[in-house]
Amino acid sequence: MDNKPTNYRQNRRKAERTQLLLVLLVLVVIGTGLIGLIWGLKSALLGGLCLVGGGGVIIGIWLLLTLIQKAVED
Repeated sequence: MDNKPTNYRQNRRKAERTQLLLVLLVLVVIGTGLIGLIWGLKSALLGGLCLVGGGGVIIGIWLLLTLIQKAVED
């Protein structure tokens, strides 16, 4: 039996990455799908591009906070 101690920081980082991916997936896929259902294909394509841009902003904020966290931990 492996008795290594639990690394809670590593578990938290993994959970944060998973949550980030789920948020981006819901934002882009579900958001684009809803736009397509309500306004049509052309609007869905344009809306999808805008939602991808919003996802990029979310990733940028996440990266900034991750870098700050690593700087504070050292």
